[in-house]
Order: sequence, then structure tokens, then C-alpha cells
Amino acid sequence: MNQVKVALIGGGLRGSIYTSFALQNPHAMKVVAVAEPNAERMAVFKSEHGLRDDQCYKDWDEMLAVPQLADAVIVTTQDKFHYEPTMRALETGYHVLLEKPMSASAEECVRMQEQAKKYDRSLTICHVLRYTTFFRALKELVDDGAIGRLMSISHHENVAYWHQAHSYVRGNWRNSKESSPMILAKSCHDLDILLWLVGADCLNVSSFGSLSHFKADQAPPGAPKRCLDGCPVAVECPYYAPKIYLTDTPGWKDRAMSDDLSYEARYQALLKGPYGRCVYHCDNDVVDHQVVSMEFANEVTAVFTMTAFTEECNRTIKLMGTKGEIRGSMDKNEIEVRYFGNGKRQLLTFNDPGGHIGHGGGDFGLMRDFLDEVRSKGKVEMLTSAAQSVQSHMIAFAAERSRMEKRTISVAEFIEEVKSSSS
Repeated sequence: MNQVKVALIGGGLRGSIYTSFALQNPHAMKVVAVAEPNAERMAVFKSEHGLRDDQCYKDWDEMLAVPQLADAVIVTTQDKFHYEPTMRALETGYHVLLEKPMSASAEECVRMQEQAKKYDRSLTICHVLRYTTFFRALKELVDDGAIGRLMSISHHENVAYWHQAHSYVRGNWRNSKESSPMILAKSCHDLDILLWLVGADCLNVSSFGSLSHFKADQAPPGAPKRCLDGCPVAVECPYYAPKIYLTDTPGWKDRAMSDDLSYEARYQALLKGPYGRCVYHCDNDVVDHQVVSMEFANEVTAVFTMTAFTEECNRTIKLMGTKGEIRGSMDKNEIEVRYFGNGKRQLLTFNDPGGHIGHGGGDFGLMRDFLDEVRSKGKVEMLTSAAQSVQSHMIAFAAERSRMEKRTISVAEFIEEVKSSSS
């Protein structure tokens, strides 16, 4: 197996997860360069991957200004900063693995797809759910006709109250102007999965949702701007920051607020940084619950619900067909098939973990597929390419327009409008 050389742009959590594939599979992949402005992150990454000083760059512009360093680039910067490095990398000759969402701009999504086609490079979007054992089993059941003709899907992304507070109230994806609408930032994964399971174009979208709870008028009486400023409801508040971030076992949430995981460093981060703010006194504007209704060209209908107001952070789904129904829980890695008329039931279980870190094996499944495509120079067909991903992104953009304008949106008309404005 030929070793693929990869450079990373953006050394945060997602970038470190994808590149950790090289540490576990050195025969298949080698990281040869990184662009990351944060000195502490850079130092960790440099040590883990054994990089020299001249393989470390302070930004993507510096990295892409030198002769081509690798076969491919992984872009895992913040949403608003995907477009320019991706366009430059494709032009320079790199294949690109791009974290979702492609961009906060529909027009930029289209341009990136066109850029990949122009330079005959692979542009793969990190829709990792397609690579999970769970969703691949669902796809196989549907395509094999296990429940007859698919008619309807009800899919839920249970964000969880604590995850909403961490990422979408206090965190990097809290404000649509700084990142992107939540239906895009959090749930383009799910819209992509629905498009894949249905196997037909989405015709129309209608969506409703709002930011209802995480705002100032819902704050408990006397709640201060920051949790450490003497909050009167600290004991009972599930969002009290010290409960979440000052534990004896710091994890991925803590790494988001501090590269130094010592107690003192985390305490200082809560005193001064965004994760110490009261969830009712932040600058967040993204929704905390939203529903999207979709009509597809093969007459399948689907409803997707994204909500912060759940205890568990997981995905659940129900697929309804003419001969039976399927119920699945990604977190439990269980799929139950119920057949009409005979009382027969089939339970499928999987061993790989279904959590959001690793995405049920999807992160490494994506990496294997991407590396195969790079080796084959595009002859191996990916499950998730820019061409496929653009349509699911357009559904997300159309859903947000529907929510804002309170009307049903024709997806085809929306795509034509975007293409016209992007040219």
C-alpha cells in the first residue's frame, strides 16, 4: 500500500482526530506539514507527528506559497475560513479533504465544487456518517427492499442540553454571523444522510424553529453575566460552568477552552473566556430547536428534528416502508426491523462505538476512503464528494431561508439562484 503524504490546515480537535489516523496507520498515511497559528497546539502536533521546524507554518497562506508539500491537504479551520485555503490548495495541485460544512456561503460551496472539477482534483467533504457501520447497514436494508418501498423517514438529532450550551451557546458555533446557521453547522451531516438513504433529489423544503431558551429573558433572577461571579442558582443550574469544566477528568470540552488542562488554567479560562459565561447572557443567535420537512422526487417524505432539549447526545431514526419499518439508535448501535403482518422482528447490533467523537467509526472510515481515492487518482468512487455534498448543503441553506421567511422553498429554484449569483 502506497503511503499518502498529507498536510493539515487547522490543528484543532477535528484536525487532530483525522490526522491521528496516521499515528495508528503509518504505512498508509504520513503527516508532513501543519499550518496552525496557535503555538501550544502547534507544539503538541509537532511532537506527535515528529515534524521539523520547517514543516510547521503559522498560517495556510504561508504553507501554500511554497512548492507542493504533499499529495493532499486536510482543511479543518473554522467554517468561515474554509473557502480561501480550499480554493488555493486545489489550484496548487492538492487533493482536499474538507471539514463540514463546506462554507457558510451557498455560492462558495458551488465555486469550490467547480474549482475541483477545473483542476481535476478530489474534493471530499467530511460527511462521516455515511461511513459508519450503523448508517451503512440502514442504507443496505433500504436498498435491498427489506421494508418494501420506502415511504417516510423521521430522523432526530438529539443535541443534548450540555452540548448545546458548550458548542452553540458559549462555543465557536454560537453565532451565525461568526460561523454559520445551526442547521448547516450541526446538521448538514443529517441532511446528507437523509438524501443518501432516500436516493432521490429533494424537491421542496419547509422549516420552523427558533432560539427560545438560551437568551436573557429566560435567565433565573439574579443570574450574573459569568458563572463564577456568585450565581445564586449555581447548585441547581445544569449549565453552571464549574460543574462542566472543573472536573477531575478533563476531556474534549475542556480542550476547546484551554490547551493547558491543569485545574488552574481551566479556572482562569472560566474567569476570562467565553466558556465561563452564563448561558443566558451570551452573544448566541443560533436556534435551539428546529424541524425540517422534505419532499423528494421519488415521493418519499422526511422530517428532521434537531433539538437541544434532550439528556442524551445521539441520533435516532425511523424508516417506514410498504412492508415494514426500521427503528434505529446510533448511540446504542442498534437497528430493529419490524415486518408487517407476520409479527417477525429482526434486531441488528454492532460492536463499534457510536459516540460523537469518532462518529461511530465514521472518522477513520472516511480517512481510508479518501486515501484510497488519492492513491487511485480519482478512479475509486467516494461515498461523499463535493458534487454529492453540495446538494445536501443546498437543502440546509434552503431550510434556513424557509425558517426565516416562513415559506416553502423549491430546492431546484434555490440551486439555480445560487449558481446564477456565483458565476
